[in-house]
Amino acid sequence: MPAPLPTAPYDPLTAKERELLFRAAAYLNPQESAELEKAVAYAFHAHDGQTRKSGEPYITHPIAVATQLAIWHMDIQGLCAGVMHDVLEDTGVTKTEMAANFGEIIAEMVDGLSKLEKLKFEDHAEHQAESFRKLILAMTKDVRVIIVKLADRLHNMRTLGSMRPDKRRRIAKETLEIYAQIANRIGLNNAYQELQDLSFQNLHPKRYETLQKAMNNSRKNRRDVAGKVLRAFGQRLVSANIEAKIKGREKNLYSIHQKMLAKKLRFAEVMDIYGFRVIVNSIPACYAALGALHNLYQPKPGRFKDYIAIPKSNGYQSLHTTLVGPYGLPIEVQIRTREMDAVAEGGVAGHWIDKSGRHTTDQAMLHTNRWLKTILDLQASSANAIEFLEHVKVDLFPNEIYVLTPKGKILTLPKGATPIDFAYTVHTDIGHKTVAARINNTMMPLRTKLKTGDSVEIITSEHAKPNPTWLSFAVSGRARSAIRQYIKNMNRQDAIALGENLLQKALSSLLPQDVLLSDGLREKYLSELSGQNISFEELLYNVGTGNTLPVSVAMHIAELAGEHFGSEVKLSPVKVNGQESGRIHLAECCHPIAGDAIRAVLIKDKGMIIHRDTCPTLLKTAPEQQLDADWDSINNQNYRIGLHIQSEDTHGLLAQMAQAISGAGADISSVETPSKTQTGTEGFVEFLFMIKTKDLAQLNQIIHDLHTIPHVRKVIRV
Repeated sequence: MPAPLPTAPYDPLTAKERELLFRAAAYLNPQESAELEKAVAYAFHAHDGQTRKSGEPYITHPIAVATQLAIWHMDIQGLCAGVMHDVLEDTGVTKTEMAANFGEIIAEMVDGLSKLEKLKFEDHAEHQAESFRKLILAMTKDVRVIIVKLADRLHNMRTLGSMRPDKRRRIAKETLEIYAQIANRIGLNNAYQELQDLSFQNLHPKRYETLQKAMNNSRKNRRDVAGKVLRAFGQRLVSANIEAKIKGREKNLYSIHQKMLAKKLRFAEVMDIYGFRVIVNSIPACYAALGALHNLYQPKPGRFKDYIAIPKSNGYQSLHTTLVGPYGLPIEVQIRTREMDAVAEGGVAGHWIDKSGRHTTDQAMLHTNRWLKTILDLQASSANAIEFLEHVKVDLFPNEIYVLTPKGKILTLPKGATPIDFAYTVHTDIGHKTVAARINNTMMPLRTKLKTGDSVEIITSEHAKPNPTWLSFAVSGRARSAIRQYIKNMNRQDAIALGENLLQKALSSLLPQDVLLSDGLREKYLSELSGQNISFEELLYNVGTGNTLPVSVAMHIAELAGEHFGSEVKLSPVKVNGQESGRIHLAECCHPIAGDAIRAVLIKDKGMIIHRDTCPTLLKTAPEQQLDADWDSINNQNYRIGLHIQSEDTHGLLAQMAQAISGAGADISSVETPSKTQTGTEGFVEFLFMIKTKDLAQLNQIIHDLHTIPHVRKVIRV
């Protein structure tokens, strides 16, 4: 049925946008279409005279937002909120007036989408954080609020070209860190990928343009391969009597760029540009199709994931496998039912699609509601809006791992999670009382990073309490929030005593003893604190509760020592004994070991990171953030190091390499054989050994002994 005639004399551009909206919203009934027309006219009059940076009438933006919502088949209340989402924020219309015209629900949604008045805040970051908190809390009451916000952000990102470059970068960074991840979390996969690409384009325009050209140039050749694979898939599934729809898809530029960075590849070396989706009628048909395709092309070991049996946290379900296709090219395949495909593409946005009550996205809605409950817990335990924003950012993890409790229950955690994160996911009280952990029946440090499939058992004690150093390796928002909340509620004197102990340790690693005991330095520092209206006791309390890093205070005192003593003071090298603490960590980018020339880098909220002095990350760091560092003379630690070995393939090779490593006194933790399928590498093999070595001298001996094996061509430390 055609949309009702407009109730306002729209200009040509607005009339065109309105026509696109009603074409996309053709699923509305006549009464709903009339309500939407009323909202368009209302917003048109409210924004009368306002223009965008591009010079277009402002109303074209909210109409475009509503059109995107209609493409997602949002209900009438969501569409009205979309077309009026800026009315309360940017015009003189009040919430009461809007509620009188469109009802309380729509007015509440629009109010949740409106930023707070800037006059209430002196600090821009605080204003941004408070506005975000308001938005997220509105989302916990009505998830449609965030779907409207994502449509708003998507259109803003598509039309960002008229903004100043610095503002484009700021908005793109925020979009990549927060809004793209929210889209992923609630299952809006297409929006997630487009927001990533648009952010990438605005953050790194030259890289984006170069990569886009490379994609266009390679598209024809790769399309030929994709066509061959599609035909082969179709024939094999038909012969197996499996009814299926097969789609070829191109990976988005941002994911390709991230893969190139992570694996240090050139574009020509990225083989899996294309992926394939197989959509079948039932869950048994998913597994039958998997078997048929595994018989067609050889599957790559370790690349199969069953998200049907264990869905992702946003409700996503699918079988993932990687096959070795024509010319040795890897082929990524997703196999799912039609219902799973609807959830994967629409997420909770599809919850309002079907008016007959046959919702296909109840699973996605269930997972989203669980996440919203977590958000409310984070809000309750966060001291302020900035801390809340930090916790939500951490919780919007794009990568997840799945670990098991001793009873076999599966828990979803962010990538990089530790037993501490696991404990707090089970229950806050379990986290508070944690003293140790068994991973796969072996006692392991609490900072150990978990991986999918690990079985974790937490050992507790009634007398235990959270350690402030846990904040240096806990990654989940729930764990970090609970630890901070507990520390803030500590007895004040306990917190001051802890702060004094932490600060003393930090200072003793930076300054000589005679400088530390100087009355003149103490008076100078206390005078400075007095000028800031902060007592020394208050400072120690802040250090003890985790609000101020002891290493930051120590660095500042060290700077004062330099001013006080002139050129007489030289900072003592940071002493490293190989054992990480809440203050000192070994960098994961270069894996320093005893004997390496090292330097320390001071990183806000992380402490000191120890790098090899040739590490590219260190070389990019500002000199004022760097400190001299040296290994402690007493050092009995073992270091985990990777050795990448390239060799001619021959009988007994693995045994010879293992003998060279163990013969030098090192332990082998694991060994892998990365696949090499490129033309011209036949007869060669690669190994990745993870070993435990005590120092650089031992490592050099191992590398020397490996090179004496006749067939070994290259040994690289990784």
